[in-house]
Amino acid sequence: MSFDGVFTHTMVSELSDALVTGRISKIHQPYENEIVLVIRSKGKNHKLLLSAHPSYARIQLTDIAYANPDTPPNFVMMLRKFLEGAILEQIHQVDNDRVVHFTFTKRDELGDLQNIVLIVELMGRHSTIILMNKENGRILDAIKHIGSSQNSYRSLLPGVDYIDPPKQESQDPFSARKEKVFAILSQAAVLDGQYLQSHFQGLGRDTADELVYRLNERPNEKMLVWEAFWSDLLSKTTPTLTTTEKKEYFTPLPFNSLEGTKTTYQTLSELLDAFYGGKAEKDRVKQQGGELIHKLDNELKRNQTKILKLQQTLADTELAENYRRDGELLTTFMSQVPKGAEFVELPNYYEEDKPLKIKLNPALSPNQNAQKYFQKYQKLKNAVKIVHRQIEQATQEVGYLESVLAQLEIAGPMDIDLIREELIEQGYIKKRAAKKQKQTKQSKPEEFYSSDGALILVGRNNLQNDQLTLRSAKKTDIWLHAKDIPGSHVIIKDTDPSETTLLEAAMLAAYYSKYRLSAQVPVDYVQVKYVHKPNGAKPGYVIYENQKTLYVTPEEDSIRKLKENNSK
Repeated sequence: MSFDGVFTHTMVSELSDALVTGRISKIHQPYENEIVLVIRSKGKNHKLLLSAHPSYARIQLTDIAYANPDTPPNFVMMLRKFLEGAILEQIHQVDNDRVVHFTFTKRDELGDLQNIVLIVELMGRHSTIILMNKENGRILDAIKHIGSSQNSYRSLLPGVDYIDPPKQESQDPFSARKEKVFAILSQAAVLDGQYLQSHFQGLGRDTADELVYRLNERPNEKMLVWEAFWSDLLSKTTPTLTTTEKKEYFTPLPFNSLEGTKTTYQTLSELLDAFYGGKAEKDRVKQQGGELIHKLDNELKRNQTKILKLQQTLADTELAENYRRDGELLTTFMSQVPKGAEFVELPNYYEEDKPLKIKLNPALSPNQNAQKYFQKYQKLKNAVKIVHRQIEQATQEVGYLESVLAQLEIAGPMDIDLIREELIEQGYIKKRAAKKQKQTKQSKPEEFYSSDGALILVGRNNLQNDQLTLRSAKKTDIWLHAKDIPGSHVIIKDTDPSETTLLEAAMLAAYYSKYRLSAQVPVDYVQVKYVHKPNGAKPGYVIYENQKTLYVTPEEDSIRKLKENNSK
């Protein structure tokens, strides 16, 4: 489901119950298009996320941790000036549209009470957040500045009058009169989702299709079905995540028209954290880590090309024996080699005395020609050792780069700085100059608990992997890693884990690896004492012995359940 007017309506109701009369204590802008307001209400701090992201625009309470930039953007500074310490008086949805007004009161410098409105418009790539003075209707600031050259209908700039988005002329399904609804439903030549969307405001396609599904199930009781649907939305909200073969849907009620696995949540906000958490995080990582991914991809291609060239050089060294043979034949039959000749044909006792034609340098004596072939032979023989070493180094480099790219796929935004620091340390990228940098919080390995209650730790980057395996873990703990695949180090904090714990830890090792989408991923496990790091090896690289192997299929639902065990 999209975040349509219907979902907005139910979310406004949930947020009103939790937040109205609360006071803003902190305001952050962790990302370009997102604001987090920390509101103290009913004895608890709530994080209200207001997102104007072009793909993930929404309003919700969230438990997801966000990293804040070192330098606050201008918009958040304006929000702090007008809203820090303000009381939330009302949350209001405009009709059944995706426009929500958060009205706050706060005393200004003179002690006068002022009303400030934070307007969130959830409209795809046109989504925005606007700070407005309620008394005069003027914009104080907006998260995206839009001038008249970009939008002839209205400008979103400090100091101009706020103009509402164009209104829909269709009916608000929550307040439309019964007679009007009955007339619209009765007049439909074909009652489908598109028809309902054209006559009722704020219906996303999924909501419209669900209504049609229910109406067609009981065609003679259309008004009863209609009223029951809207009544349930207002009084029996059951936040539901439906997973089908192709995609996931979040809905305020279980939708009968959607076939798939249904998971229910206590609140709409918890549902959105489950639905958007991973998607939005990946998008942020892609934005923040784009430079790193591009750099690593280039380095990976360079090393892969280098290996191909070295392998070709290695193939060329097979000619070394031919040079040695030619040198020995010239030495043996030197009296038969004419001076100044370009070629000579000599008996080849290596192949039953078949004649062999050998190329000569006419400027050199027979002995010098023989020595030239011996020199070529020696040079290629020496090259073999060097090339083998270079191939080994380049192969290790490829493995390391693939491991970092795999970690970027599962990294959260807060992990990016640590991965960047690692790459600076390894010389892949240059250190950014000059700005005084905030101390980076040391991130910790991800914690999970098995069904049996055993603690399982998962490294999220190579620095964590080294710390976890080589310093934190006991020698008798169990270490797991996807076999011959870039991925995380996993530690079971138990000397003798159950088979269930082993399988669940193996699933984590498979999920946090390059092959997380594969079936039957091989995972090695062994006691930590059998894991060693070679001298000079890259971060995260280890060797091990005495391992056993499990084959598992990583499943996201199982991973989620292991994560949920943390709070039990």
